[in-house]
Amino acid sequence: MVYTPPPELAGMSLAEIAEAVAERRLPPVEQWSPENVDESHMVIRTDGTWLHDGSEITRPAMVRAFSGLLNREEDGSYWLVVPYQKLSIEVEDACFIATDVSQVDGDLAFRLNTDELVVAGPDNAIRAEGDPQAPALYIHIRRGCEARLNRSTYQQLAQIALAEGDDWTVTSGGETYSLLPA
Repeated sequence: MVYTPPPELAGMSLAEIAEAVAERRLPPVEQWSPENVDESHMVIRTDGTWLHDGSEITRPAMVRAFSGLLNREEDGSYWLVVPYQKLSIEVEDACFIATDVSQVDGDLAFRLNTDELVVAGPDNAIRAEGDPQAPALYIHIRRGCEARLNRSTYQQLAQIALAEGDDWTVTSGGETYSLLPA
């Protein structure tokens, strides 16, 4: 089957974004409890690059496939989970990178480095870390895994916040999020 990435966020309605999100059927990783536990020898770097045994995984389809198997445990450890095996994976900062944001019908839609689309809201909260001079913004994606906003996406979100007022907050999915670390 040929992979077709979703269109640019700026050209999509909220209904079209919601449909694209619903079409991505992910495996039920949270329902699997394999007894076979091992090391994947994989790392997700801060810049979103995936490595296996020190070599970059260059096929976007492989990264997309692996990203659907990610799970973060309560202790902060990350795992690739399939029905018969659970493999640890090192994550330097966040599992994903948010590469674009668009305000659509009052909500915030993000595109990830895996071409997934996510709408911020109660299940996909935005949080700010770091200090006010150098904040890092994250959005929850699923199963405890987050995306860090890259520089241009952070700037886009800051412009949206400033257009709405001077308190550095944004609203999406009925929730309000501060872009300043607490």
